[in-house]
Amino acid sequence: MRAPRRVAAVTAGLLALLAGCSGTGSGEASERPMVAVSTNILGDVVQQVVGKQVEVLVLMPPGSDPHSFEVSAQRAAELRDAALIVSNGLGLEEGVQHHLDAAAADGVPQFVAGDHVQAVAYSDDEMSGPDPHLWTDPQQVLKVVEALEPTLAGLAGVDTEALRLSADAYRQDLRTLDAELEQQFAGIPSDRRALVTNHNVFGYLARRYDFTVVGTVLPGGSTLAAPSASDFDELVTAVETAGVDVIFADATQPERLMQVLADEVGIDVTIVPLFTESLTIATDVASGGDSDGDATTYLSMMRSNAGRITTALR
Repeated sequence: MRAPRRVAAVTAGLLALLAGCSGTGSGEASERPMVAVSTNILGDVVQQVVGKQVEVLVLMPPGSDPHSFEVSAQRAAELRDAALIVSNGLGLEEGVQHHLDAAAADGVPQFVAGDHVQAVAYSDDEMSGPDPHLWTDPQQVLKVVEALEPTLAGLAGVDTEALRLSADAYRQDLRTLDAELEQQFAGIPSDRRALVTNHNVFGYLARRYDFTVVGTVLPGGSTLAAPSASDFDELVTAVETAGVDVIFADATQPERLMQVLADEVGIDVTIVPLFTESLTIATDVASGGDSDGDATTYLSMMRSNAGRITTALR
């Protein structure tokens, strides 16, 4: 009987040790509040502002189209455990909004970025209401950060002084980005400051940096729209009138419609891909990746787009 008792004692000790280790790990994880964020662009902003003080759950992975993305039932259930849900709002998350609303109905606190910006109205007659693509203007993202900081500070366990320091640093990053873009775009001649895109995504950028949105291939501000023959005719006329020879297509969308438009215009039109709706996974430069084309963070996405726009139009 002595040997079995010794084995049982050792086994019990090992189980206790493992339980203690497991308890410590889960305890540390549970001490951090979980903040769920709808888009990966906002997810990066939240992470930069709050650092590692919270667990950030981003619903949309890199390369997602926020207009059409949908979450699984399991991920939707996880929203109920969040201490805070951060979303873009303004009609962007078309396939996720009902889950965000359900979590709000269950009492999960919500922070909607679009509630804290100076919204741009759609110029397209087929669309009404505010443009949701607020991130194309760093000054609007700065407004979001200003409002987000006190909301994050109210979460249990968040060190408000550490939060203030990281938020201040990111605010300075946004001001620097804004100044860089303003200086970079200043080199584009006034008669070249015209934008044609696959859908209406640059209203905020156009307002901030004095561009004109000549038109879009897809009517309105959603990638879910489909152009009609009359839409093509109107856009072709606008493109020809403006003398535009560059069309910007979102990097996550197929370029078929853009090429159709280029063929319809009947001129030599350059199609330039931009990162407008989503961040990307880092490319491997050693394997041929383009480090200048990365959009792994909001700041790098904006710098990459600015460089491509400036090169194409100047």
